[in-house]
Amino acid sequence: MTGRAYYKTTLGAWHRYAQRFANSHWLALNDGTPPNEATNILVLVEAEEGAHLLLEDDHEFEGLPHPLSQTAISRESHVALAASSLATVAPDATTFEVAEAAAKIHPLLGHRAF
Repeated sequence: MTGRAYYKTTLGAWHRYAQRFANSHWLALNDGTPPNEATNILVLVEAEEGAHLLLEDDHEFEGLPHPLSQTAISRESHVALAASSLATVAPDATTFEVAEAAAKIHPLLGHRAF
């Protein structure tokens, strides 16, 4: 069974694990410059539980709260978003609000219940 989760990471870290994902979609969190391995990204990962456990143990991946939990994203995540095309996301935004803002740029990043 696969699960879906949102993470903030770098493009380089995503590359290390991408082959383990059933699907993943990401959005560069940069100021419009071309992305490189150090670029922060918001990524939606669909993968087996084992892959998610690996990501949770990797310090380069910050798991965002479940989109329906009503828990605000971390300050570090908000700082990364503020420097990107998602700058309009409020400091106390939830993952659901971040996903909705990201979906305006990359529709596959929107939260889906099914």
